Amino acid sequence: MASVAFSGAAAAATAATTSRRLPASAKLSLSSSSSSSLKLLGSTPIVSRLFLNPKRCSAAPLPSRAFNSAAAAPKCLASDLEQLKLAREDIRELLKTTFSHPILVRLGWHDAGTYNKNIEEWPRRGGANGSLRFEIELKHAANAGLVNALKLIQPLKDKYSDVTYADLFQLASATAVEEAGGPKIPMKYGRVDVSAPEQCPEEGRLPSAGPPSPADHLREVFYRMGLNDKEIVALSGAHTLGRSRPDRSGWGKPETKYTKDGPGAPGGQSWTAQWLKFDNSYFTDIKEKKDEDLLVLPTDGVLFEDPAFKVYAEKYAEDQEAFFKDYAEAHAKLSNLGAKFDPPEGIVIDDGPSQSVPEKFVAAKYSSGKD
Repeated sequence: MASVAFSGAAAAATAATTSRRLPASAKLSLSSSSSSSLKLLGSTPIVSRLFLNPKRCSAAPLPSRAFNSAAAAPKCLASDLEQLKLAREDIRELLKTTFSHPILVRLGWHDAGTYNKNIEEWPRRGGANGSLRFEIELKHAANAGLVNALKLIQPLKDKYSDVTYADLFQLASATAVEEAGGPKIPMKYGRVDVSAPEQCPEEGRLPSAGPPSPADHLREVFYRMGLNDKEIVALSGAHTLGRSRPDRSGWGKPETKYTKDGPGAPGGQSWTAQWLKFDNSYFTDIKEKKDEDLLVLPTDGVLFEDPAFKVYAEKYAEDQEAFFKDYAEAHAKLSNLGAKFDPPEGIVIDDGPSQSVPEKFVAAKYSSGKD
């Protein structure tokens, strides 16, 4: 995904989130310490210490005849399954009030997208390890505006302390796609967090929006992650969500007929007319190129110009089901890049066959599309 202000309506919503009353099932524990954390997020060196929260281990019950030291060792997984489930429910409610689907997708992507397959050592290889919570990485140009996503996530972290930041970022990202009407992502959890800002990756690992040779640039960045052409095109389709704001990324219009009335904070330029709905309109709109109020970055347009990319872009423009299938697989793969899992096989949130499918998010109000 090009590193633009893929923020949706979250920027203005974050300031109001701490005071807006959420439904009873989704109230966040905004304690005085949580409120203080939110204030410190935008400040200087303190932000690098704000998110250390050491992981607490709980002693596993001992068998009656267990006498060896190994049996007495505490069990300490990266994240607690029950807290993951509860956090997901709170994220679903948060999305309904903040319209923050795009920026939460971007948060997960940018934490994972620093992975370098050529580096074996963790966490130097980058990837989904929660490093994006530190100020030094938040200040990378590609991450402009993501402090607003952190402000949304921090109350969840305060409430669910036994879920790692790395898992919260990816949980929020996948849930945002699903609640916007997209496919169910086959996720697993248990990612271990880095513990210090010194473990953050260097700047320059994420893609940019307007490189001199867009196709070569996309391949250079995504191949380094171990992704292929099909996955590059499928993942690009997530730009069906969100807007680009020129004051953050330097790309897009300050306002269009699709964004002047929100939802959420007005302004920016979207890739699609219904920019809080996850579907294949990103591909159909780029192919048709009929609307000057819809954004097409150089890294978007090249999907229909490069012969190898075009095969998949054409397919997804014609077949949303095929796009959803490939996107779900690519998103899950991206979310695991570089991660160290505890337990090694990961943790799966099993919804069970009897659980009903949640109602998909529908934006309360879009601009009319008419001036």
